[in-house]
Order: sequence, then C-alpha cells, then structure tokens
Amino acid sequence: MRFHTRKWVKPEDLNPNGTLFGGRLLEWIDEEAALYTIIQLENKRIVTKYVSEINFMSSAKQGDIIELGMQVTKFGKSSITLKCEARNKMTRETILTVDNIIMVNLGGDGKPKPHGKTEVEFVKDRLK
Repeated sequence: MRFHTRKWVKPEDLNPNGTLFGGRLLEWIDEEAALYTIIQLENKRIVTKYVSEINFMSSAKQGDIIELGMQVTKFGKSSITLKCEARNKMTRETILTVDNIIMVNLGGDGKPKPHGKTEVEFVKDRLK
C-alpha cells in the first residue's frame, strides 16, 4: 500500500472527546480516494459508489500526523476498487481500515463510462 497524503490533526478536527472526529477522517479518505482515482483513470469525472465496513482501530489526537494509504484491489469495466488504511505517521499505528471503496468513472453525460484500465499506472511512466 502506498501512503500519499498526510493530514495534521488540528483543533477543528476534534470531537467532544478530544480525539479525531471520525467524520473528518472519512472526509479525508473520500477525497484521497477521489484524487487517486482521477489520477489512475485520467478523468476528473468520477464518483464514490460504495464504501464497505469501516474498522476504527485506534484514535488520533491534536498534533498527530495521519497518513492515508490507498491500494487498488480491482479494476472493473467502469469502476476501480480501492483498499484504504489511515495510520499515525510517527507511531505507524493503524487508526482505520476500509476494505472496499468503489469509485466509478463517468462520461460527459454523467453515466458510467468504461475506462479501459487494467493495472495501476504511475504518472512518471506515462511521461516517457
């Protein structure tokens, strides 16, 4: 799994218990999944279709640095399925895992469109 994004837990990210609000972390994950998919499928028109069970394993507090990791587990005809892990950058302790996030590629009409991708590509390889 590749960890691309880091987030700093700030006071506005905390719940009444003084730990990272789960909804904020899910917002970060949805955005990261969208960005990852846009880059992989080379299309800005994508949507989140499905998010499987979310497993909260530990919490984070103000000042912690969170890393978000994404890994492609499947390429569908018009979709891509990702696996996600959020972890504490300093301790490497897993905060949350999501086994399946399905993102769908859309055409100009807003309907699912085949993307033709079958494997993970890196931008540096596209520039050769």
